[in-house]
Amino acid sequence: MTQTARRAAGIHALLADGSTVEIRQARPEDRPRVLALYETMSAENMRLRFFGTSSLSGRRAAERLCAPPRPGHYALVATQGDRLVGVAEYETDDDPASAEIALAVADDFHHRGVGTLMLEHMVPVARAAGITEFTADALAYNHAMLKVFADLGLNTARRFDGTVIHCTVRLAQDENYLSAVDERGRTADIASMRPLLRPASITVVGAGTKPGSVGRAVLRNIRRAGYSGHLTAVNPHADAVELTSCFPSVSALPEPPELAVLAVPPDAVAEVAEECGRTGVRALVVLTSGLDPARSSALLGVVRRHGMRLVGPNCLGIANTEEAVRLDATFAAHRPLPGTAGVAVQSGGVGIALLGGLTRLGIGVSSFVSLGDKFDVSGNDLLQWWETDGTTDLALLHLESFGSPRAFSRTARRVARRMPVLTVDAGRSTAGRRAAASHTAAAATPTMTRQALFTQAGVIATRTIGELLDTAALLHSQPLPAGSRVAVVSNAGGAGVLAADVCAEAGLSVPELPADLVSDLLAVLPPGATAANPVDATAAAGGEALRACVDRLAAHAAVDAVLVALVPTALARATGDDPVRGLTAPAAGHRTRPVVAVLLDQPESVRLLHTSGEAVPAYADPQSAARALAHAAKRAQWLAQPPGTVPELSGVDTEGARELVDSFLAAYPEGGWLDPCSCAGLLDRYGIGQLPWAWAEDEQTAVDAAARLAGPKERVVLKAYWPGLLHKTDRGAVLLDLEGEEQVRAAYRDLAARFGEVMTGVLVQPMAARGTELVAGVVQDEVFGPLVLFGLGGTATEVLADHAARLAPLTDRDVHDLITAPRSAPLLFGFRGGGPVDLEGLEQLLLRLSRLACDLPQLAEADLNPVVARPDGVVAVDVRIRVLPRQPHDPYLRRLR
Repeated sequence: MTQTARRAAGIHALLADGSTVEIRQARPEDRPRVLALYETMSAENMRLRFFGTSSLSGRRAAERLCAPPRPGHYALVATQGDRLVGVAEYETDDDPASAEIALAVADDFHHRGVGTLMLEHMVPVARAAGITEFTADALAYNHAMLKVFADLGLNTARRFDGTVIHCTVRLAQDENYLSAVDERGRTADIASMRPLLRPASITVVGAGTKPGSVGRAVLRNIRRAGYSGHLTAVNPHADAVELTSCFPSVSALPEPPELAVLAVPPDAVAEVAEECGRTGVRALVVLTSGLDPARSSALLGVVRRHGMRLVGPNCLGIANTEEAVRLDATFAAHRPLPGTAGVAVQSGGVGIALLGGLTRLGIGVSSFVSLGDKFDVSGNDLLQWWETDGTTDLALLHLESFGSPRAFSRTARRVARRMPVLTVDAGRSTAGRRAAASHTAAAATPTMTRQALFTQAGVIATRTIGELLDTAALLHSQPLPAGSRVAVVSNAGGAGVLAADVCAEAGLSVPELPADLVSDLLAVLPPGATAANPVDATAAAGGEALRACVDRLAAHAAVDAVLVALVPTALARATGDDPVRGLTAPAAGHRTRPVVAVLLDQPESVRLLHTSGEAVPAYADPQSAARALAHAAKRAQWLAQPPGTVPELSGVDTEGARELVDSFLAAYPEGGWLDPCSCAGLLDRYGIGQLPWAWAEDEQTAVDAAARLAGPKERVVLKAYWPGLLHKTDRGAVLLDLEGEEQVRAAYRDLAARFGEVMTGVLVQPMAARGTELVAGVVQDEVFGPLVLFGLGGTATEVLADHAARLAPLTDRDVHDLITAPRSAPLLFGFRGGGPVDLEGLEQLLLRLSRLACDLPQLAEADLNPVVARPDGVVAVDVRIRVLPRQPHDPYLRRLR
C-alpha cells in the first residue's frame, strides 16, 4: 500500500502526551462530525479560527473540508476512537505552488500536538503536488497557532498587517526540520512507553492455578521482584493466585490497570484486548503465540482503536529493574540482575541468553523487552526510552526485522553518541544475491544493506551472542582506545604470537614499540624478557612485574590498548606469585587506555576481573579479546568524527527528471529499463558526467557520429541496443577499438546481421581513456529505501566482489567512508607512484546518485559500470536504469507501525 493510500485509509500516530490518534484524509461522510467539532468550540476559539463567532463559518468550513476531492485542495481529519478531534486543510489559489492552510482542534485537545502532527502529515502531500509553501493568517494574539508554525522546524516568515499576522511556511525539508520531528517523536514515544515500563498498576490475565501456567509464572515473578505498584489478576475460576486477588474479568477490576499482561489462548486474545481497551488499559504485553493472520489483524486493530501500546505477541515479557519500579513481568527462570544495560530482543531464547550473560558479568539490566512478533513496540521505541531513562548506559538489540529502517538509523545515530548500541546481526544465513539483472542489484545483498545501516548509525554489529557479550564486557568496564595500536604482553611466547595474529586479523595493529618504552619495560621485567611487541615477560614474571609492565604500556603515547595473554605455569604456582594478580592489583594511576586479559585456562568465555574500583575483562580465547578491542576502536573512531551533512548540489533539475520518468511510465505503466537516450537524459539532469555519445539507427548515422565524436586516429565503440538487452558484453553486442569509416561501417553491418530487426539502434562513443574502472549504482530496497553501492567495476565486478554500500541520503562523511571502504581503495589515492584520481569528481558522482535516488522513488535500480576514474575527471561509460511505478514515501513521517 502506498503512503497516499495509507493516509486515505488511516495512519496512527502518537500525540505529545503519548495517546494515539488516527490521521486520514477527510471524507464526505465526516461532515456531521466536523460540524460538531466547530459547534462545540468555545466562542474564543471560534474567533481565533474564523476571526468571528458566526456559526455560519463553521458550516461553510465543514462543507468545504468534506467536499469530494478536487484539484488544489486536500484535507485531513484526526480522530481518537469514535471522536473527531482535529481537522486540517490546504487549498491553492492562482499560484499552484502556494497553498493556504487552516487548522482546527477540539478545545480539550489543545497543547497535545494535534495541529502540529496534522501539519507534518500535510507537508509530504503538498510537496508531492508541487506546492512549495503554505500561507496562513492568524490574529496577532493567537499565540498558540503562531507557536505551532514557529516550532514546526520549517523556514517561516511573518508579516504584520494590523491585528493580523500573515505567515509563510517554506516546505523545503532540511536537517532542522527532521531534528524537530525527531524531538517531537521522542517526547511522544517516551510518554507512550511510561505505562508499559513504569506502570502504576498491572493485571495478569490468564494467571492459572496450575504450576505450569505461563500466567502464573509471570505473576510469581512480578511478586518476587517486589513490584511497587498495585497488582491484580484475572481468573474467573479462582479467588487468588500467588497471593494475588483474582477477578472474573478485566471489566470487573476495581480500577483500570495501566498495564495488562495477557497469557490467554490465541482465540481469546483479541476479545480480551478489546475488553482492556474499553476498560481504559494503556498498554498490553501479549505472551500468547500461535496467532494466525486474522487474529493478528484483529489484535492490532483493537490496539490502534483504543490507543494502547503493545509488546508482542509471542514474547517472553518485560522487566524494569529500577528501584522505584522493580518489575519482572516475564516467565524467565531467573530474575534479571539490576544494572545499566537496556535489552530488546525478538527471540525469547536470545533474551534469556543475554539476561544470563549480563547477570554473570555483573553488568545487569536496566530494562528488558522481549519484542516477539513486534506488532507495535520496536527497537526504535526502546532506544528512545533508554536515551532518557537516567539509568541505561549500554543498549543491546537483537532485531530480525526493521519496520522503519531510516527512522531507526536517525534514532540510533543520536543515541549511539550517548551510549554504545550493540546488536547481533541476525538473518545472515538467508542473505544471497538478489534476483536482479544489474551488477549493482546483484551485489546489494540484504547483509550488505543491514551493514550499511549499522555502520552509518554507529551501531556495533556482532555476529554472535557471545561476541556481543564479549564486546559489552569491554565497553562496560574500560575506556575506549584512541586508535588501533595494541601492545601484547604474555608470559609464554606462543600465547603472545597467537594474540598478535588475531589482533592483525581483526584489523588492529601490533607495532614495534619505541626504544624508550622498551627500556622501561625491560627494567621492570625478569631477566630474559623481550619487549619487541609482543612483549614476552617470561614464565618468571609475577604479579608485581606484570602490573608495572602493563602500567607503563597503558601510559605511553605509542600504545592505544593493552592485551595481556597469560597461561598457568608451575613457576607461578611454586612461588605463589600469580601473574593474574598483576591485573587485579590496583594500578599505579588511573589508566586512560583499555586493558584486556586472555586467560587461556579459564572455563568462562568472558568474565570481569575486579580491581579496586575498576574491572578488567578476561577472555578464554584471544580472538574474542581482539574482536572486542576492534569493535571498541571502531566506536572510538566513529565518535571522533563529526556527524556528516548532506551537501547542497548545483545543476540539479529535479522537475525535469520527474517529467522524464513520468513520461516513460505513462508509455510503460508496469515500468522497465530506460533506453540509452533516456538514461543519458536522466544523468544530465543531475550533472553526472558521462562519456560523449550519439544514437544511430542506421549505418550512415553511425559513421557520421563516429567522425564527430572521435578525432583523427582516435577510436570508437559501437554498442547494440534493443529493449530488454542488459549484459551487452555477454551477447557480443559491444565492438571496441574501431578506427576509421570502414571499420565503423563493418561493425554496424556485423551487429545488424547478427541481431537483425530486434536491434533498434546503436550507441556510438569514443573509446574511454585508460583509468581505474569502478562501479557506482543505486538499488531501491522496499524496506530500507535507496542503497548506494560503490566499488571496483568492469566485467569482473561480481567476481571480485569488492564493494561497499551506504543508505541514501549520503552525507559528506558517508561519501568519504564509501570511497575508502573497498579493498581496492588505494588505487584511487595514488598506488605505487601513480597519481590520485579526481576524488572530488568521484564524491560528486556519488552525492548526485544519492540525490537522484531520493528524488525519484520510481528508481528501482541504476547501474553505472564502468565508471572510469582518472586524475583529470570521472565519467560514466555505460549506464542502465530501471524504473517502476512507485509513489513518493516520506520515511521520517511520524506514524506507528
